[in-house]
Amino acid sequence: MTNIEVIRADITTLKVDAIVNAANSSLLGGGGVDGAIHRAAGRELLAECRTLNGCEPGEAKITKGYKLPAKYVIHAVGPIWHGGKMNEPEILSSCYRNSLLLAIENNIRTIAFPSISTGVYGYPIEKAAAVAVRTVFEVVEEHPEAFDQIQIVTFSNFDYNVYSSEISTK
Repeated sequence: MTNIEVIRADITTLKVDAIVNAANSSLLGGGGVDGAIHRAAGRELLAECRTLNGCEPGEAKITKGYKLPAKYVIHAVGPIWHGGKMNEPEILSSCYRNSLLLAIENNIRTIAFPSISTGVYGYPIEKAAAVAVRTVFEVVEEHPEAFDQIQIVTFSNFDYNVYSSEISTK
């Protein structure tokens, strides 16, 4: 039985098999959680990311975690919000699904997600939480034995409450 929970924490400090990075398409670091993960992991992460030739929105790629407590980093590129007119929900769902499928391929049992696309990409938190939680539950239903724990990691109390409310409806 997979434990799915929302926590308020710094994702770079978590002792899980993998953390997910809300990356930009270059995979070469940026602001927000992306920059924090790159800083915490060290230069080796950037060097490995340079070999991956970027990543398309909705896709995910995996690297080692280097100086992070997590063994791996799964880099997922979310959509930039354009009012929902540019397939943003489908692309965001694809981020979570592809990250979880990559985790299964790499025998990752514990994984932590940030709130993908809700920072500088401007995706409204309530809409993003609905997509994220629905997709996580769908993948767990399709692969019930794949994960021990899936965490959605929030930074603010507001985001924590939005995701907690969404999970409570499942």
